[in-house]
Amino acid sequence: MTKELLIKGLVKFLSGLLLIGAMLFLPAGSLDYPGGWLFIGLLFVPMLILGIVLAVKDPALLEKRLNAKEKQSEQKGVLAVSAAMFTGGFAMAGLSFRKGWLMMPKAAAAVGAVIFLLSYLMYAEVMRENSYLSRTVEVQEGQKVIDTGLYGVVRHPMYSATVLMFLSIPLILGSVIALVIFLVYPFVLVMRIKNEEQVLEKGLAGYSEYKKKVRYRLIPFIW
Repeated sequence: MTKELLIKGLVKFLSGLLLIGAMLFLPAGSLDYPGGWLFIGLLFVPMLILGIVLAVKDPALLEKRLNAKEKQSEQKGVLAVSAAMFTGGFAMAGLSFRKGWLMMPKAAAAVGAVIFLLSYLMYAEVMRENSYLSRTVEVQEGQKVIDTGLYGVVRHPMYSATVLMFLSIPLILGSVIALVIFLVYPFVLVMRIKNEEQVLEKGLAGYSEYKKKVRYRLIPFIW
C-alpha cells in the first residue's frame, strides 16, 4: 500500500464521518441522539476494519472502492437521486427525533442493527469473492465473470447487501419518515443495474451466458 492511498483512504473516512454526523445531529439539534450514534458506530467501525484488511491484503481493490467518479452518464443521474435520498433521509431522521414525529419503538433499532451487521458481512463476502468490484460501472482489464458463491444466487449480490443495509438505517435511526424516503433506493438500483448489465454484456466476455445461468439480478425468485 502506498502513502498516497493511505492518505486518500483516511481523508475519505474522516470526511464521511463528519458529513454524516452533520447531516444527523444538526437537524436533531443535539448530540444526544442515541440512534444517530448507534448508526455511526455500526457504519464506521466495520468500515475502518474492512479498510485496514483491504489495505493489507488487497490495496488494488481498496483503490477501486475509493474511486467514485462515474463515467456512464446514466449513472450520474442515479448517483444524484441517491445523494438526494440520503440527504433527505438523514435530515428527516434528525428532525423526527427533535420534533417527535412518527418515531419507531426502541426495539426497531435493535432489529435494524442486526440486519445492518448481517448485510455488512454479506458485503464483505462479496468483496472477498470478487476482486474486480468497483464503485463505478465499468469493465476492467482482465476482468472475468464470477459465477460462484453469492454470484451463483443473484447477479448483483453487492447490491442485494446494500438494499438490506440501507433499508435498515431508518430502523436504527427510529424514523418512519426516513424509512419512506429510503424506500426509493430499490427503484434507484433497478435503473443502475439495467445500465450496468448493458455495459457488461458489451464489454465482458461470458456475461451473456452468465445471465442465462443465474436468472435473478437482485432478489432470488423475485427479480
